[in-house]
Amino acid sequence: MPALLTPFTVSGALDIRAHTGNVRTLAEIGMEGFVIGGSNGEGPYLEAGERARLVKALRRRKTHLMCGIAAESTRVALQQVNEAEESGADSILVMTPTTVARNRDSAVLAFYRTIAEHSTLPVFLYSVPMVTSYSLPIELVWRLSRHENIVGMKDSSGDVVRLQAIIDAAPTDFVLYSGSSRALTAAMAIGCHGAITGSGNYLPELVLELVSKAKEDPGKARRLQKRLSRISADVEAHGVPGVKAAARAAGLEAGFPRAPLTRLSKGVETSIAKLI
Repeated sequence: MPALLTPFTVSGALDIRAHTGNVRTLAEIGMEGFVIGGSNGEGPYLEAGERARLVKALRRRKTHLMCGIAAESTRVALQQVNEAEESGADSILVMTPTTVARNRDSAVLAFYRTIAEHSTLPVFLYSVPMVTSYSLPIELVWRLSRHENIVGMKDSSGDVVRLQAIIDAAPTDFVLYSGSSRALTAAMAIGCHGAITGSGNYLPELVLELVSKAKEDPGKARRLQKRLSRISADVEAHGVPGVKAAARAAGLEAGFPRAPLTRLSKGVETSIAKLI
């Protein structure tokens, strides 16, 4: 599933027309699910009500819609969960708390357990250390994976040893996604279910083919991985603005990042476009 970008106008408003057009384009390529409001979708910058608008705009499609939850407090997280439920999302992807609760195991456990107990939607944990400077400890993953409503996880560390440890610790039906473009082939080889990556916006055909080939044709997958790793490293070194520049070059309506993020310089965007 692409970690779908969120297009904003130059003034910072949601561009729903561009959003629906992007999903239509990616669905025609073969994507059957989408993550809305994750880190690539600038989820921490979304305002009250905006998650609902993004989900509702796509709900007529027969596709899996996973809604990102990005909140510092349990109270705000539950408000976002309510938006996801009422707008028709199929599951939620809950980012680790990133400031006061970070590295406080009891607080992080309570955060996720409360969400899981109140949510009518299946819960996926989300550990994204390059954004939060915090990796959800494997011990906590083990404990949380026993909750009946916590069904899986996205881990963006790119650490294949860590991914293997999560697979070994969690129940066999726990669904693990890799969020690192550069680790996809290895992640699939050790038992990850699939990919949720920013590269799904700008190299969707390549990502789909790589995930398909990772188990049945490792040699082909490694050749695809080499190309994906090279391009994604250059694109994602620029963060969300880099993903948006690459997506624009690939034919999506990426719009503008939301402040304080800004578009890249014309020269850098041209360099990224040449890669794509």
